[in-house]
Amino acid sequence: MPKDIDRKTPPSHVAIIMDGNGRWAQQRGRPRLFGHHAGARRVREILAACPDLGVKYLTIFAFSTENWKRTQTEVAGLMSLFRKYLERETQALVENGVCVRFIGDRIRLDDKLVALMDDLELRTADNDKVHLTVALNYGGRDEVTRAAKRLAYEIEMGRLTHNDVDAETLSKFLDTHVLPDPDLVIRTSGEARISNFLLWQSAYAEYEFIDTLWPDFTKAEFARVLHGFGARERRFGAVPA
Repeated sequence: MPKDIDRKTPPSHVAIIMDGNGRWAQQRGRPRLFGHHAGARRVREILAACPDLGVKYLTIFAFSTENWKRTQTEVAGLMSLFRKYLERETQALVENGVCVRFIGDRIRLDDKLVALMDDLELRTADNDKVHLTVALNYGGRDEVTRAAKRLAYEIEMGRLTHNDVDAETLSKFLDTHVLPDPDLVIRTSGEARISNFLLWQSAYAEYEFIDTLWPDFTKAEFARVLHGFGARERRFGAVPA
């Protein structure tokens, strides 16, 4: 934990719960998938803004383990949207220096989508301008459960003992083990809950819940939220000297 916090420093890692696509579409008399397509375009704008705003890591919540409960039409439409987005954006992501990672359980995803994900991760692995992490079929509890199973297997195989298990050890088995913890978590659409997103990693993150629906979340509003973060005092459980 840092001892000295520069309150003017922008957050290095921002995580976003991109909520409100469906409502945005319904307000316009359109199907929910229309809003998801608009939301995908907004991702492109916010990602492009990150380097100028000092954000090195951006993590977005694209599809949760609970989202399978939505209608078959919406789920199928979202999966198609993810495939098309990767097919369309891969070359630009490579050329713009974006390193892309995916977190979540890939077992329920179709083979074509997984192949596109693997290819994008491979082709952008050496990029370092901005790191985009996409949470797809992701849930915080599911992630910790999977990590605990892998940790238990290492103990069963004799490579670790129960005395080796601490918070740092468990973190190494999480999907995000190569990433810093988020400094700021933003949720759009006016909902004030974290929806099973980065439960372990966000223990000391700052939160910002805003009313704007995700397709309306502009670069200017993103910058305003980041500016507000710079005015917060992060003590990590300590008290001011």
